[in-house]
Amino acid sequence: MNNLKKWKTLKSKMVVNHRWCQIRQDEIELPNGKVIDDYFVSIRPEVALILPITNNREIIFVRQYRHAVGDFFIELPAGNFDPLQENAEIAAVRELQEETGYTAQQVKKIATLYDKPSKDTNQIHLFLAEHVIKNGQRNLDITEDIEVILIPIESVLDKIIHGEISVAGTVAALLLGLKFIS
Repeated sequence: MNNLKKWKTLKSKMVVNHRWCQIRQDEIELPNGKVIDDYFVSIRPEVALILPITNNREIIFVRQYRHAVGDFFIELPAGNFDPLQENAEIAAVRELQEETGYTAQQVKKIATLYDKPSKDTNQIHLFLAEHVIKNGQRNLDITEDIEVILIPIESVLDKIIHGEISVAGTVAALLLGLKFIS
């Protein structure tokens, strides 16, 4: 028997409502009756992330600068999308093409995960694409300066263990996706 109870929202207001950043301030009542008037929630877009594998059993990564942390990271191709305008699988395939110039013919859903449910509203939709091929130009956003890196499947776990691959969504997709690879 589960005795856990949801928190009750007493009031809610948007304190930042910008195209790229939305923050909501909630006044909440906890199950124990205590009231917190400054619980902040980040309204974030959905994320589509793809684990692309070539016929040579190499995983296609992107290496790029991440300003919030001030460093470069090796990640799987990914990007935000609006589920009212595009489904997650289409967004994942689009991001692969835009960031790397590779195309996925067949895509499998790996999982849908929550990013940071204590403060963020979004989910990460993870996909696997095998036998991807390079057949086009990249179409990078103004903030994207991306290096495409191919890493053999056998080297990936070692790179995670040694901290060379350390972004949570990428690590989750790799660890889950390796079970689906044919």
